[in-house]
Amino acid sequence: MTPELQAVLKLQTLDSRAAALQKEIESLPKQVAEIERKLEAHTRKLEVDRNVVATNQKERKTKEDDIKVHEQKISKLRDQMLQAKNNEQYRAFQNEITYCEVEIRKAEDRILELMGEAEPLEKNVKTAEAALKEEKAKVEEEKERARKRSAEDKAFLDQAIEERKAVSSTIPPQTLAHYERIRKRWRGTAIADATDGRCSACQMKLRPQYFQELRRGDKLYFCESCGRIVYYNPPVNLEHELHSKV
Repeated sequence: MTPELQAVLKLQTLDSRAAALQKEIESLPKQVAEIERKLEAHTRKLEVDRNVVATNQKERKTKEDDIKVHEQKISKLRDQMLQAKNNEQYRAFQNEITYCEVEIRKAEDRILELMGEAEPLEKNVKTAEAALKEEKAKVEEEKERARKRSAEDKAFLDQAIEERKAVSSTIPPQTLAHYERIRKRWRGTAIADATDGRCSACQMKLRPQYFQELRRGDKLYFCESCGRIVYYNPPVNLEHELHSKV
């Protein structure tokens, strides 16, 4: 393998690493935003539950106030009954008292209903508050991990960019220009293995004579179909390697 090909392969490795790092850097804020959206949804749900509890308590308070008003009215009506001048007035006061008593019973029944509804509602709110508190802590942990990961990725990306500059300076301008052109055309993949006589990127088979030339590895070769730089990476004979070490 020529030094030129080794440099181009190194460049491809650095570009792949940089692309992966850039993709992760761009995805981390989206992941954090998605986490925060879920948290906001749970917060809104808790607020709805709290409002339901508050409405329940407000209605109970209203009914309790209504009962007090009717009780005060009954007390006044009974005092007025003592001053009734005839049976007609007496019955009118009695009817008013009966009406107030009916309204009191209705209010008391509604209060009992509301109390029955309030117990599970308040329990749900307390459970949701505890869960939300725990979830907020987890979200902060995940956001902190994302911030650290993003900082690490940016540091690695800067390092890869610097290495790329150094490697690029060792590659002939014509070769580098071809590499950049193919990488842009094929969205990042400018080099392909052709060890089995086929371009691993476009899967087109190389001509036998061209493949034999490629195996010599004395210069750069290009896929005649897709234009990528192709190289031959001979398989390692493990048995031979083991015997040579003995």
